[in-house]
Amino acid sequence: HTRYISVTGVQTCALPISTRNPQRSAAMFDLALYDLCRAEPDLTVLLNTTVVAARVVDGVVQEITAERPSTEDRFLVAARTFVDCTGDGRLALEAGVPFMRGREGQAAFGEELAPALGDDKTLGSTILFQAKRHDRPMPYVAPDWVRRFQPGDFRFRPFGKGGSDLGLEYGYWWVEWGGCLDTIKDNERIRDELLAISLGVWNHIKNESGLDAANWALEWVGFVPGKRESRRFVGQLILTAQDLFGSRPFPDAIAYGGWPIDTHPPEGVDAPDQPPCDQHHLPYLYDIPLRACVAVNRRNVLLAGRNLSATHLAFASTRVMATCAVVGQGVGTAVALALRAGVAPVDIAADAALMARIQQQLLRDDAFLLDHRNCDPADLARRAGVVASSERAGGEAALVTSGRTRAVAGPPQAPVGAEGNQWQNVLAELATGESRPLYTVAPPDRAHAGLHRWMSDPAAGLPAWLELTWDEPVAVREVQLIFDTGLHRFQIGRAHV
Repeated sequence: HTRYISVTGVQTCALPISTRNPQRSAAMFDLALYDLCRAEPDLTVLLNTTVVAARVVDGVVQEITAERPSTEDRFLVAARTFVDCTGDGRLALEAGVPFMRGREGQAAFGEELAPALGDDKTLGSTILFQAKRHDRPMPYVAPDWVRRFQPGDFRFRPFGKGGSDLGLEYGYWWVEWGGCLDTIKDNERIRDELLAISLGVWNHIKNESGLDAANWALEWVGFVPGKRESRRFVGQLILTAQDLFGSRPFPDAIAYGGWPIDTHPPEGVDAPDQPPCDQHHLPYLYDIPLRACVAVNRRNVLLAGRNLSATHLAFASTRVMATCAVVGQGVGTAVALALRAGVAPVDIAADAALMARIQQQLLRDDAFLLDHRNCDPADLARRAGVVASSERAGGEAALVTSGRTRAVAGPPQAPVGAEGNQWQNVLAELATGESRPLYTVAPPDRAHAGLHRWMSDPAAGLPAWLELTWDEPVAVREVQLIFDTGLHRFQIGRAHV
């Protein structure tokens, strides 16, 4: 049940991508993201450019050096604040921020799901493909170097099934390998092996599985491994599995998550007798604090994305794309307001008044934060009377000024604190046709039950209208409306990775 963990805010920029790219083409997805960047007048985009050095003075990064081999250019970028969203954390690495890699043992942070002893193994990488059904047979002759598979290799790795990403169209996230290697230094080797695996899987589907795939042909195969994990940098706070399971409140929350603690065997497809993932269900949504995004030893370096400060197990939830997106929005908003206030990144979380402004700005920008409501004194709607053309029970017009925009309490039948493994549920549903829903909702003391929206009565027909009135004249600068973004619907970027 994804509606309670689906994110809003900046992530809703993906909605136009869904309408402009309904075929879910990987190449067109890149173009759609590029289009979003081109639409931002204040954004300077340097594609194919890599940070190679940083100059640090007294714990402050003064400037970074970046190189673009395609044009033989070198860039010096000076700034008051730097945010590393590079995934592998190249900027933070060059700036000397300490990092973690691999799986911590149980003794390191007291996490029950951690292995007894730590190691340097990570989640593996994946290469996807896209295929299309044609109106005639499309033979496939595999190269000599592809992997060869047997039916038993797919015991826990379904294909050719109904569902969002288990058919033949979009490849398979479980085509995974490289977690026993260095996913940075060995990335070229990992790519070559993943190509052999991906094409080997397709060869098995086409020529050996017995599926009716005669008219199917590959349209696209990725050449850049989708990297799940590499470096995790140490911040002012390290997020742990206990923080996620217990939905620990953080006063400096700038984002939230709810994806399962989604661990994978580092061996990937080389471990056919193991499920490709263990999705440890999180019963509650959880806070992501700004301190997990501020470098521990640099005054002006922040982290956003999969390189933030978390244990391997906590990272196994925060790493997914939509969560990374809202973390980026939270960090970007914090930096922007801190710069205006003259506060260094290292001091933001300790400034309660500044944090309150940051959180209120995020809410205004349609982000969601657990247990936070709109308290903006400049919001005239908060003191207006509200009437509407019609309303439904539970969706009364007055709810538009409740200060909350998300229903995250879950349905009445949602069991409180339920445990489970979501991937095992997927396999069981494929085998039996019966599903067992697992809900990730706000904890009871932070849920604030209700729809928190106006819903007109369909029987009253259209037009439907909403009216705000005040006891005395007011000067209105802008009107902001937040519409239901269909969080129950499948969108690009919500697929399992």
